[in-house]
Amino acid sequence: MIITGISDEAGRDIRTQIKAHKELGWNALELRLHNGVNASTTAFSDRDFDEVRAALEEAEMKVTAFSSAIGNWSRGIRGDFAVDIADLRIAAVRMRTLGTKYIRTMTWVPDDSDMAYSRNEAIRRYKELARIAEAEGILLAHENCTGWGGLTPGNMLELKAEVDSPNLVLLYDTGNVVSHGDDPGEFFKGIRGHFDYIHIKDARFDKEAGTHAFTYCGEGDGLIEDILKKVIKEDGYDGVISIEPHIAAIVHEGSGSSKGDEVMFESYIRYGRKLEAILSSL
Repeated sequence: MIITGISDEAGRDIRTQIKAHKELGWNALELRLHNGVNASTTAFSDRDFDEVRAALEEAEMKVTAFSSAIGNWSRGIRGDFAVDIADLRIAAVRMRTLGTKYIRTMTWVPDDSDMAYSRNEAIRRYKELARIAEAEGILLAHENCTGWGGLTPGNMLELKAEVDSPNLVLLYDTGNVVSHGDDPGEFFKGIRGHFDYIHIKDARFDKEAGTHAFTYCGEGDGLIEDILKKVIKEDGYDGVISIEPHIAAIVHEGSGSSKGDEVMFESYIRYGRKLEAILSSL
């Protein structure tokens, strides 16, 4: 089992991110932003990637996944799919360089007025993405987040079945379920045994207000300890468990934190240690 995290929530630059993981005793990270730019996009220059690669190699730090922007909350289902294709192609080259297998993806912001189109177009696009992934020898890890494919466990399983590719796997995020107002126990029941990668975040949902607030893991409504117990002790999960705290830095709200770099770093360390305490208790 590999314990890691989406490293830009510890700091803006790769060296700060590596420092946080070293302090936690972790020898791998999940790569997303370096100085505010996603490393799996065409907007991230080869020069910047070389800087990231050199820092990772110097620290002997591995990369479990690229946390891409493909199909994410910033891209609509009626937007330009060529952007996602270009990102996947350049990400695949960089993933091979770093020996990385997984790339996190989503199924675009849906057109709420036409969910049938959102479903069909997401499946069509994923079939094309999967063909590229097969040729490149990488795995698309589809996350339960923004998009038709992540709305329900049924949608996730339907996407996987319709695409029908060994290079499409599912990624289960414990906190997205809560922040979307879903029942974490029921969602987990529907997706249990069907995912290959885990993101750990937690939140409390205010049903009356219809709002949520992210918390340290184990302090929210995400049933983190119960779910991890079932996944590890009962199901024998031995893959990646990656924290995405959303405590001091939330990528939707910008690359950094208004609370400051020190708070980002310290809250990330605290979050990682809380996860380790939960795992030790199991």
